[in-house]
Amino acid sequence: MLSSKASCNSHGQDSSYFLGWQLYENNPFHEVENPTGIIQMGLAENQLSFDLVESWLRKNPDVMELKKGGESVFRELALFQDYHGLPTFKNELVEYMAKIRGNKVKFDPNNLVLAAGATSANENLIFCLADPGEAILLPTPYYPGFDRDLTWRTGVEIVPVHCWSSNGFRITMFALEEAYERAQKLNLKVKGVLITNPSNPLGTTMTKEELDHLITFAMAKNIHVISDEDFSGTVFDSPGFISILEAAMDRNLENTDVWSRIHIVYSLSKDLGLPGFRVGMIYSNNKTVVGASTKMSSFGLVSSQTQYLLTNVLASKRFTSKYMKENQKRLKKRKEMLVSGLKKSGIECLKSNAGLFCWVDMRHLLSSNTLEAETKLWNQMVCDVGLNISPGSSFHCSEPGWFRVCFANMSRGTLQVAMRRIKDFVERSKSMGRIKMNYQQNMSSLGRKLLSNWVRKLSSPDPNEHER
Repeated sequence: MLSSKASCNSHGQDSSYFLGWQLYENNPFHEVENPTGIIQMGLAENQLSFDLVESWLRKNPDVMELKKGGESVFRELALFQDYHGLPTFKNELVEYMAKIRGNKVKFDPNNLVLAAGATSANENLIFCLADPGEAILLPTPYYPGFDRDLTWRTGVEIVPVHCWSSNGFRITMFALEEAYERAQKLNLKVKGVLITNPSNPLGTTMTKEELDHLITFAMAKNIHVISDEDFSGTVFDSPGFISILEAAMDRNLENTDVWSRIHIVYSLSKDLGLPGFRVGMIYSNNKTVVGASTKMSSFGLVSSQTQYLLTNVLASKRFTSKYMKENQKRLKKRKEMLVSGLKKSGIECLKSNAGLFCWVDMRHLLSSNTLEAETKLWNQMVCDVGLNISPGSSFHCSEPGWFRVCFANMSRGTLQVAMRRIKDFVERSKSMGRIKMNYQQNMSSLGRKLLSNWVRKLSSPDPNEHER
């Protein structure tokens, strides 16, 4: 006999978002060994600036060898167990976070809680803010992993805040109020609203107006605001990034109750391209939340070796400045390559300025404006075209035909192969469409001709009519 948690099917792994990964893993693309395999465009991973980090590590071998001033610190790190984290690491983290935000926001290391990635940080925070059966509002489209991270073990419900392409999927007060009312009708107590800024999957930064809507809404409903700012260092174009804390400071809310109900989640997975290091964090001005989440963090610690290594990386201010600028430059160039390649195939993208992906409009390629048609197109893209792109339905998008396409987890050459495959697919689709149209037109013409002959025959006098 197993527990209900072990035997239930609420983890979310049956989403097409994760199924696409499985199909890719069974037939991964390789330029030489498997050139017809599936190209992974469903993974938001930043591999464009690995060489910068690797170069720094080569120039600083003592860090990799766990030495300080030529002396080994292995024993010290191997025995370190404090779940509060290395003070030096937290100091460097808050400085780096402030740097990303143009030093418009200052962070106190005492308000920072370390976690094993943003996944762990988000779940940890939900445990602190809501009880099983209570709800968190989440604007759509949203990252599919939230269906797992926020609900699976916490027992908390997600209530979508439906956003639409008509205004670029921007959050409105009307959408927030509608979601809140829907939650009430379901007898769900709303404890907060969670946003991703920059947005995953839209690749857009939130406007000052949107952030003001959220703050005003949270104040009126007496709820929390969680801002997942995991992609804040990937902003490569205007408008710039505005943190939820900056927006609150602009309204002089530091000494108000709402200040203690604003929380930030961040990690080094996307900006520095280090998802395997599992470095995430919660930042909150709420002392109770900081205390409780620090205790919970013992279930998902960041290793002391990782903290030591990254303390030294982040302490190199010259390196981090160079990295941030060059990384943003490379992301912008690669994004433009994807957008340009898709445009040549007649496919448009939502205008974006951040992230490792584009929100791609393929509605015109659907056979009908339905979820079934989107699923059919997704199957064609993965199985026939050989591209694992993620369908909008897996992000809870209310409009069929949108897809998230990642561009930073592959080489330039691989992206060119992907663009050629899409171009060929679109051209084949157009050709098949023309054949189908010609067939339908010919059948329609033949039908009209047969009908005309039949009517003419009925209306003509029959010379043998009197003999019957």
